[in-house]
This record gives sequence, C-alpha cells and structure tokens, in this order.
Amino acid sequence: DPAVVFKYIQAALATGQTKEVERIVRDNDHYDAEKVKNYLKEASLPDQLPLIIVCDRFDYVHDLVLYLYSNGMNKYIEVYVQQVNSSRLPQVVGALLDVDCDEHVVKSLIASTPAQFSIGSLVEEIEKRNRLKILHRWLEAKASEGSQDPGVYNALAKIYIDSNYEPEKFLSSNRLYDPRAIGAYSEKRDPGLAYLAYSQGQCDDELLRLTSDNSMFKQQSRYLIKRRDLGLWGKALTGDGQQPVNQSHRRQLIDQIVSYGLPEADDPEEVSVCVKAFMAANLPQELIELLERIILEDTPFSKNNNLQNLLILTAVRVEPTRVADYIERLSNYDAPDIAEICINNGLHEEAFNIFKRFGVNTEAIGVLIDHVGSLDRAYEYAERCDQAEVWSRLGRAQLEGLRIKDSIDSYVRADDPSNYVEVIDVASHAGKFDDLVRFLLMARKKVREPA
Repeated sequence: DPAVVFKYIQAALATGQTKEVERIVRDNDHYDAEKVKNYLKEASLPDQLPLIIVCDRFDYVHDLVLYLYSNGMNKYIEVYVQQVNSSRLPQVVGALLDVDCDEHVVKSLIASTPAQFSIGSLVEEIEKRNRLKILHRWLEAKASEGSQDPGVYNALAKIYIDSNYEPEKFLSSNRLYDPRAIGAYSEKRDPGLAYLAYSQGQCDDELLRLTSDNSMFKQQSRYLIKRRDLGLWGKALTGDGQQPVNQSHRRQLIDQIVSYGLPEADDPEEVSVCVKAFMAANLPQELIELLERIILEDTPFSKNNNLQNLLILTAVRVEPTRVADYIERLSNYDAPDIAEICINNGLHEEAFNIFKRFGVNTEAIGVLIDHVGSLDRAYEYAERCDQAEVWSRLGRAQLEGLRIKDSIDSYVRADDPSNYVEVIDVASHAGKFDDLVRFLLMARKKVREPA
C-alpha cells in the first residue's frame, strides 16, 4: 500500500533513520514517487541521497538538479553523477545549462565524472541548447586519447564547422565521424562541407540530392566518375523507378562531365564505366559529345582503339554526317570492320575513304564498283594506285559491263590472264578480235594450254 510505505518513510525520517529511508526508496516498488519526492524536498534533509535515489529511479533528474542548484547544494549534484549514476550526466548537464550554470562548473563536472555515460547523449543535450563549444577541449582530449566513439568526432565536426576551424581538413582526414549525420548537419550551413562528408562516406543518394538541389553538378560529375558505379550512374542519368530524372539537371550534369569531369580523369576504368553508363542510358548524342571531348582533344585516351571505334559507330547510327570527319581525324580504329559497317549503313563514300586511307586498295575500288556504281571513278582510282590486283578487279567489272576494250586494257595492265575463258567468250561474241589479240598475246606468256 503506497500510503503505508509513505507513512513508514515519514516515521523513519522523524526518528533520524536516513539509511532506512535510503533502503526503502531504493528497494521498494510500492510508493508514490511524486509524493515522496516532494516530501523529501520539503524535509530539507542534511543528506540528499534519499531524494537523489528517488529522482534517479523515476526520472525526475531535471527537477532534482534544479532543486539542488537553486539551494546551493552543488556537491550533491557531483555525488549524483560521480557516485550514484554516471549515465545520467547528459540530463544533469542539460538541466544545469537551463539554469545558466557557470560554464566552468559544467566543464569541471564533465571532466570529473567517470566515463560511463553516452557521449552522443551528452552532445545531444548540449547541442539542443546551442552550447556545443563548451565541449571543445574535452572532446579534443578524448580524441587524443584514442577514443573510437563516433559521438566524439561527430561533435568535433560540428564544432569545427560552426567555428570554421579548418572543417575541410577534419572532414577529409577523419574516418570516425558519421558522414550521413554530419552531411545532414552541414547542408544548410555549407553545402560544400555536406558534399565532402557525404562523399567520404559514399552516401550516394544523399549526395545526388544535395548536388542536384544546390546545382553542384561539377562536384556531382567528379563523384560519379570516381565512384565507378553503374547503378549510381543510372540514378543520375535516368532516375530510379520512383523518381524520374530532372531533364534540366541531367543536361547540366552532362555539360560538367564533358567539360570538366572526364577530361580530368586519368584512370581507364573511370572512363570505361562512364561510357558504359551513357550507353546504358541510351544517350547516343550525349555519348558523342563525351567521346569527342576525350578523343579529339589531347587526353590520355585520345588514341584508345575501343573509344575511337565507339565514337565512329555511334555516329554511324545517330549522326552519319560526322563520320567522314572522324575517319579522317582518327587513326587507331579497326578500319576493315568500320568500313563494312559503313557499307551496311549506306555510307559508301565513308567506306571508300577508310579503305583508301589505310591502303586496302582492292576493297576501296570494290566499293566504287559495287556500291557507288562508278566505273569511271574506279578507273581513275586504279590509275592512281597502279596495282595489279586493282586493275584485275576493275577489268572484271568492265567485262561484266560489256566495256570490252577497257576491260582488256585493264587485264593487260594487270598482267592477269586468269579470266581468259570469259574474256574470249565475251570478246568473240562482240567481234572485238583486235582487242582479243592483245589479251591473248599477254595470256600466252602466262598460261600454257592443257595437252
């Protein structure tokens, strides 16, 4: 019965049995804590330990501190956190700050209390009251002792940020603070510091949101390139299933990637992942911009075979008017394969120029004959090359076009009688015997009739 227990406490105090009161309030669970607390305060005991026990058990810490402080009993505040329950220090400090207790008293209390309290909770209580700087030296001492408690470094980060005491150095070198918490703390104060914290902790979603909301697309581009994560690239370029990408933000990001981010890269894997991301996002026009920047300008990747191939092939698909310029300016692409792809996409002049540039003359004249359909240009090309295989290819085409004299001229210049059966048949039917004689005289030197 709470009433009986209360009467017992009154009787014990009346007879001076303070230790018995301590025992009852510590061990008994059947008294009215509020009533007993108020009674003990009014009793003005010479020893405040019974009141301390009641307030500690039933979470009247704030009331206890206000009572002890207002009555000049600071030593019992020390007794409470140093001997009874050190874990209550955060609430005690918060209450002392609420009554404008001298900072030196608060600092001394913190320094003398056994380290059995939550540093995070202490920081939280002090931070609520905008007095975090009073912990500065104490926190630095904890750090120098080798503390691994993230609460120490979170608080130091906040102090350095608010005081502008080399926060960049701390955020970039320390690995013990919570980057997500410190990033969130910094966002309204200095987005640049928030970016630094988020990037140190690879807080990808928070970093994308921060840099997009604050138009920090240069930083976002650098982070994406260094991060080398296709999934993250996908979120930046196409959005996710819940949130489509902001088109204006994407354009600004791409501009920064093309202008600054990728030209600064020196790691082939960074470039490779970036290119794959643009391909996966189906951004061929933007991919061309990107590739032009790293291939056509002087970068470590200007001569990269795969990137040159990709630039030309992408242009074949979406910007065919640029292909001619690329095949002239670049030199380390797979010429035969690229030429065949050009032919299959109707870019015959480009295919011809590739074969011509790389000295694959029989293939070059083949393009003029089979795809451009100009025997006159083929003849001019054969004149310039003056190679037997080229003349032979031209001679066959001329014969098929019934340009018999020209065909025999070409075969003679090629010194090639291999197609004599067809030449004799076509020339005989056309009555071109004078031309046929010239061919046969050349062939006689090369071919012996079977016995």
